[in-house]
Amino acid sequence: MKIAIPKERRAGEQRVAASPESVKKLAGLGFEVAVEAGAGAAASLTDDAFREAGATVADSPEALYGGAGLVLKVQRPLPEEVSALDKGAILCAKVDALANPHDMKALADAGLTVFAMELMPRISRAQSMDVLSSQANLAGYRAVLDGAAELGRAFPMMMTAAGTVAPAKVFVMGVGVAGLQAIATAKRLGAVVTATDVRPATKEQVESLGGKFLVVDPEMEKDAQTEGGYAKQMPPEYFEKQRQVVAEHIQKQDLVITTALIPGRPAPELVTEDMVKSMKAGAVIVDLAVEAGGNCKLARLGEVVEAHGVRIVGHDNVPSRLAENASTLFAKNLLNFLTPHVDKETRTLAFDWEDETVKGTLVCKDGQVVNPALTGEGN
Repeated sequence: MKIAIPKERRAGEQRVAASPESVKKLAGLGFEVAVEAGAGAAASLTDDAFREAGATVADSPEALYGGAGLVLKVQRPLPEEVSALDKGAILCAKVDALANPHDMKALADAGLTVFAMELMPRISRAQSMDVLSSQANLAGYRAVLDGAAELGRAFPMMMTAAGTVAPAKVFVMGVGVAGLQAIATAKRLGAVVTATDVRPATKEQVESLGGKFLVVDPEMEKDAQTEGGYAKQMPPEYFEKQRQVVAEHIQKQDLVITTALIPGRPAPELVTEDMVKSMKAGAVIVDLAVEAGGNCKLARLGEVVEAHGVRIVGHDNVPSRLAENASTLFAKNLLNFLTPHVDKETRTLAFDWEDETVKGTLVCKDGQVVNPALTGEGN
């Protein structure tokens, strides 16, 4: 079975869905692996490194996709890429299925079997396959560095002959994987860190990293998490109380990092314009939810803007800003997903369609969109 790994073609995407390590392991399982020339260049992964790992390097999309039964990508393919794939091919990628139902219909119409890696169930054995977690971890780290680069002051306390420099105050809103890594990174740099989340279970995690948890409403937060571990959509009265608590706290912060996302929904507004107005001159906000509309509505996708004396960072595709690490982790996630379904005798994929990781991520099969979250059966 031939596996094709193309160069990503969406604007600003520097990652690739393979690493020399993953290629070597796929080849060892008996697959023929083809990588498009230059696919890993932006992630510092050279064509020669892929060749040494056992891949062939294809000079054109036609050579790459011809006869490929499995295509590994980071992002969903563009229409011109879809038309180049063989009918019946399997596609594994982060396709943003819930936000792009029309594109999923197009993939189904093309006769592709599609696995949306962002829909991986939050179960223990799937942790090594979870692309959202691996990429969010890097995004949380990078958010602190991006914020520090914009902030006109140091993070740690400094005792100098000329006087004492007080530590920076960092406030993290949303304590998922990205938020936890942001807390850990900011603490390592010497900041005083506080954090808040609708899920009270995150309080211990915040404190274990040396941060202080900002409680909004303990009663409403008792039922704020889905069985899958995601944040639920909270009622309007919760967000009103959250605004009051946060509004008072945010005035004293130097750096605010927002990470709150709800799968398939616009990002909740956590930082209002009035809150921005109340912040100190020179303060910074890094909005990691900007691609879903933003936790701060003043954020602009792909831009660093200034409003009311506050710099608001809205970089899109933050994991791609650490392309080498992000590609390596993403590739390992894909490898871990596929390996249990390899038939060692035929050296092909034989999916167990009842496996939770398969059922959870399967979006298109036999010309149909089949995932309950898209067909309405999951409501």
